[in-house]
Amino acid sequence: MKRLVAPARPAYRRLVRASAWYDLAVTAGFATPWTYTLVHGALSSSAGTFGLGVLPEPDLWQTLYANLMGSVVLVWATLRIVRSLPLHGLFDGVARILFSTWMAYALAHGASRILWLFLTFEVAWGVAQLVPWLRNRDTGLVAP
Repeated sequence: MKRLVAPARPAYRRLVRASAWYDLAVTAGFATPWTYTLVHGALSSSAGTFGLGVLPEPDLWQTLYANLMGSVVLVWATLRIVRSLPLHGLFDGVARILFSTWMAYALAHGASRILWLFLTFEVAWGVAQLVPWLRNRDTGLVAP
């Protein structure tokens, strides 16, 4: 059986940390009901201004799930900032593929096109963090 070898370059840890700072900046506003109301209004207004479709009015469930997502991502981002490990980059890359899949699903079912902005960054960060692992798989496999 073969196993993956973690990317060892310091640049990879910096990449993991940079993606965490991005997450912190983008999701901090989703973490509380009060900040989510502000972020929701700004996103909806921007989307309407650029003809991308407005967001649905927030309700209790939407706010709850936005707050849960925002809170979990803030904790995950903080871990990656404080202790950036290559394995965190692998897991974050996988999580971004999952997030991207559900964003694409929402877009295919009529979500506001402002979601394309978020999807673009999710895919970019996911690819940037997974490609080094795939390269190691192709050239750096080690038999146990």
